[in-house]
Amino acid sequence: MKNLLTPSEASTPQAALQWEDALAMFEQDLGRRGAAEKTCRAYRVDLAQFATWAEGNELAPASVDHRALRRYAASMSERGQAPATVARKLAALRGFFRALVELGERGDNPAELLSSPKRGQRLPRVLKPADVAVLLDRIPASKPLELRDRALFELAYASGLRAEELVSLDLEAVDFDAERVRVEGKGDKTRVVPTGEHALRAIERYLERARPALAGAEERALFLSKTGRRLSTSDVRRRLRVWTRHASSQAPGIADLHPHALRHSFATHLLEGGADLRAIQELLGHASISTTQVYTRVESSRLRSTYLRSHPRA
Repeated sequence: MKNLLTPSEASTPQAALQWEDALAMFEQDLGRRGAAEKTCRAYRVDLAQFATWAEGNELAPASVDHRALRRYAASMSERGQAPATVARKLAALRGFFRALVELGERGDNPAELLSSPKRGQRLPRVLKPADVAVLLDRIPASKPLELRDRALFELAYASGLRAEELVSLDLEAVDFDAERVRVEGKGDKTRVVPTGEHALRAIERYLERARPALAGAEERALFLSKTGRRLSTSDVRRRLRVWTRHASSQAPGIADLHPHALRHSFATHLLEGGADLRAIQELLGHASISTTQVYTRVESSRLRSTYLRSHPRA
């Protein structure tokens, strides 16, 4: 390997080669850590953009300092990129330089003290329990794809699963006797999540009456497309759009729904029902309690709205 991190006022071709090696090293490190493919892909895009900027400024990986990163952050803001986007790209740079330090390729992390732009606290979209019921109950249960979709979205809400987790489920993931599902979450972390009787009944109907019409003998995926392959997350989004349009005349609040809204609703409805925040963190598979705490803000916002509507001297 070339002398990856020798500080210099590198020419652009030299910098390009050094960045290519550094990014390859980082991607190998992500693989060793078991990072999900989606995470690797996001890092790849964000870091490739920074490498292009650095090469244009004749900066090799070792030449990047705190001041250069501040210039890069300012350039993104000047191009009109949203604060959330800038924050994500800076987080990728922190991880990249931290890995280089751990691998012995740099002595310091120039992104460590780099502050991210302030982001507005946008609360997750949460449905009312009645609107969830309308959405799910309006999915028919006669044709194979309807039975599949009813089982898919009943499970998404009953267990708070991400779209990626839903499509990665295999047949043996559902334990009907124990009323739970085994989930492979982010970073290949496995968790076991309880599920409700509505979802279990919908899955049973799908397995008995629909899946045999879709499946090939060797396919182990739980949820299948009409061609017998494993569903993709885009399939999940597309099918949810179909059913939200179908039900929106009865529940206008469900229009333009993203699958993650069912996960947000799952967590918020548990909190409203008295569930402990730590238990919700475990059910969702969040690594940090701070991620789960967003649902307390949703609950506080809802209570304040109720107060303002109801109290005579609010």
